[in-house]
Amino acid sequence: MQVWFRNGSEHNEARVFRHRIVLEGIVQGVGFRPFVRQLADRFGLAGTVFNDSGGVVIEIDSADDDQPRMFLDALRAEAPSASCIERLTVEGRECEIARAHFTIAPSPPRENSFTLTSPDLGTCAACAAEIRDPADRRFGYPFNNCTNCGPRYSITILTPYDRATTTMAKFEMCAACALEYKDPANRRFHTEPIACPVCGPRLSFSVEEAVAAIARGEIVAVKGLGGFQLACDARNAGAVQELRRRKRRNRKPFAVMVKDVETACYYFAVSEDDRRLLTDRAAPIVLLPLRNGSLFPGEVSSGLPHFGVMLPYTPLHHLLFHGGPDCLVMTSGNLSEEPIVIENGDAEAKLASIADRILTHNRDIFMRVDDSIARTFEGTPRLLRRARGYAPKAIRLAHAVPDVLAAGGELKNTFCITRGNYAIPSQHIGDLENYETLQFFQETWQNLRQVYQAEPGVIAHDLHPDYLSTRWALSQPGPKLGVQHHHAHVASCMAENRIRGPVIGVAFDGTGYGTDGQIWGGEFLVCDYKGFERRAHLRYVPLPGGDKAAKQGWRMAASHLFDAFGEEFRDLDLDCWRHVRLADWEIFGTALVRPSLWTSSCGRLFDSVAAICGVSLENGYEAESAMLLETAAAEDSGVDRYMADIDFKSMPWTIDTRPVIRRAAADVKAGRAAPQIAGAFHRGVAQTIDAVCRAIRERDSLKEVCLSGGTFQNWTLLHETVGLLRGSGFEVRLHSQVPPGDGGLSLGQAVIAAAFLER
Repeated sequence: MQVWFRNGSEHNEARVFRHRIVLEGIVQGVGFRPFVRQLADRFGLAGTVFNDSGGVVIEIDSADDDQPRMFLDALRAEAPSASCIERLTVEGRECEIARAHFTIAPSPPRENSFTLTSPDLGTCAACAAEIRDPADRRFGYPFNNCTNCGPRYSITILTPYDRATTTMAKFEMCAACALEYKDPANRRFHTEPIACPVCGPRLSFSVEEAVAAIARGEIVAVKGLGGFQLACDARNAGAVQELRRRKRRNRKPFAVMVKDVETACYYFAVSEDDRRLLTDRAAPIVLLPLRNGSLFPGEVSSGLPHFGVMLPYTPLHHLLFHGGPDCLVMTSGNLSEEPIVIENGDAEAKLASIADRILTHNRDIFMRVDDSIARTFEGTPRLLRRARGYAPKAIRLAHAVPDVLAAGGELKNTFCITRGNYAIPSQHIGDLENYETLQFFQETWQNLRQVYQAEPGVIAHDLHPDYLSTRWALSQPGPKLGVQHHHAHVASCMAENRIRGPVIGVAFDGTGYGTDGQIWGGEFLVCDYKGFERRAHLRYVPLPGGDKAAKQGWRMAASHLFDAFGEEFRDLDLDCWRHVRLADWEIFGTALVRPSLWTSSCGRLFDSVAAICGVSLENGYEAESAMLLETAAAEDSGVDRYMADIDFKSMPWTIDTRPVIRRAAADVKAGRAAPQIAGAFHRGVAQTIDAVCRAIRERDSLKEVCLSGGTFQNWTLLHETVGLLRGSGFEVRLHSQVPPGDGGLSLGQAVIAAAFLER
C-alpha cells in the first residue's frame, strides 16, 4: 500500500484539507461503503464515499491530520472480512468549504479503469440464524443476505457494483428494506441484493414440498446461486442410482451437501484444516475420507475413498435441511458434458427428464458458476476446480504486465485476462467439446471483457491445432501466440508464487501437444516466462488409437508392455492382453509396430500400471484409473519402489520406464497384491522425479522446483515427491490459487504471452 500525507510542517489548524483516499482490490460488493460510513461517523468525519469503476473512493475533510490517520489505521485493521485491499493511496489538498456530513454518493463511471469483482459469498451465520427464527421477518426466506454474504458475481451485469447493475434491479425495495438499506447502523446498509418476503424474489413452490419430495426418494432440480443443481437423498442408494441413470453419469463421483459441520464430522474424517475450509465463506466442495465405521452408499463415490463434501451456502440450501435428510447429493444441473443450466425455461426443457420436480425462482442468474472443489495439503487449501466463491478473484502478479487474453486448453477449460498487476482467471468453463460449452466460454469472456475493460494486445492459445479453444483464438482479430502446454503449466505455478525463474519445472499430466508434434506428458523443463528447454522426459511409447487410449487404459498397458517385452508380452496372460485380443491383434499390433503417434505421458503410464495390476482397465471419466490406483496405493505401507532408468547420453535425457513395467508385470505374475504394486509404483515415480531434479540442479545450478500438471492432483504422489525433494534441499513450489491441472493452464499462458509483449 502507498500512502501520502501532508508533511507535519504544513500543518495549520486554520486550514481545512480534503483527503482523497482511493482503494483498489476486492472492495465492491463486500460491504465496504457502509463500513466506511460507520467508521467516519465514529471519528466524527465529514465527506463522502462512492464506488467507481476502479474501486472505492473516499473523501474526508479535516483541519488536522490526527483524525484522518486514525481513520486510515482503523480502515486497514477493521476492513470487511470478504474484502482485499490491494492498493491504498491518499492525496490531500486544501479546500475552502468543508462538508457538514458524511454521505454515500452515487457511483460515477471512470474511463480506462477497472475494479476487482467479488465472488459470490456463502450465507453468513447471522442471516442463517434469521431464517430459523420464527420471530424474524425473514423467517424461512430463501433469499436472505447482507453485506457479509450472498450473491455477487453471478448477478452482476455491469460495474460499478450497484443494485441497478445487477439482476436485482427489477425488485423494488419495500419500505422496511429501504430503511435497512439507508441505516448506517444496520448490517444491510447499502446491501445491493437486499430482499425480504414482501419485495424480493420468490420460489415457484414451497421449500416444504421440495423437502418432502426428496424424503420420498425423488430427484429435485433446485435453482442455486450460479445455476441449477440436482438433489436427492444421499443415503438413499436407489435414488442415487436413479440419478446416475437419468443423468447418464455411470461412475463419476457425486458431491454431497450436509446439514452442518457437525453432520460432516459424523460421517467423514474432518481435520482442523478441513473444518476451516468447509466453513470458509467460499464454501467449496472439500474432498474428505469417510470416518472409520461410517457407512455411506457406494453409489455416491463409486469406490473412491474420498467424498466431495460441502455445507449449505445459500438460505435455500439451509432450508432444504429443515425436516428432511441430513445429507443430500448435490450435483450440477445439466446433461452430461453440457454447461450448468441457469435459465428457468432451459431447466424445464433440459432437466425434466432427470428431475421429478423443478424448483425455480424469479431472480435471474447472469453468470453461471459451478461449485469449486478443494483439498487441504500441508495446511493450505489447494483448488482442484476454481469456480463459485473464488472466481473471478484476481491473482496479484509480481509486477505489472501488458493486457493479454489466454484461451486455455480443451479439458477443464478456463480463460485468463491480465490487467495491470493482476491476472483474472475465469470460473471453470468445462470441457470444450461442444457448441453449448463454447457459448458459455464466449458469454463469460464478453462479460469479463466489459467488467475489466480488457483490450488484449495478444491472444495466447495452446499449440494443439484441434483444441476448440485454439480454433476460437485463431478466429479472433489481432495477434496470436501459441504456448506449449507444459511450459504453461509450469508458468502458472511460477505466477501464483510470484517468481520469475528460471526454475526446474516438473509437468506431469495426460496430454499436451509437444513442439515435435508428439503427445507430451512426463516433462522436466528449465524455464522462465520467456521460454523453456526440455531437460528430460519419459520414454516415448506408441499411442494406439489416439484419443481412445486416454479412455481405454488397456491400450496403453499393451503399448508399454510391447515396449518392455516385445511380442512376448502376449504370453504374460494379463487382463489387458485379453482386451487386445478382442480388438483384433492384427490391427492393434500394427499400431504398436508402426505407430503414427507417440507419447511421453505420465497419465497414460498410470493408466497402464492400473490395467496391468487389474485395478482398472478403462476410464469411465477422466483420470478414474489413476485415482483407483492411488486408492490401492494408500493401502500399502511398504518401502519397495519401481525405479526407472535415466539415459544421460543425449539431451533431453530419456527416462526409461521399461524397468517399471517389467517389475509390475513380474509382480502380477508372482501373485503380489495390487496395493503393493501400486505403492511401489508411486514411490518409484517420486524417487525418479527427485533423481532427475538433482541431475538438473548439478547441470543448471537451480534449486527451485515447480510441480504442475494434473498428475499432481494425486495426493499420495505429491506427498512422497515433496518430501523427497525437500530432503534433497530443493525449494518446492506448489499450486493453491489455481488447479495444477488444465484449469490452471490459462494463467500460465497469460503470463507467458505478457512476457512476449514485454520483449
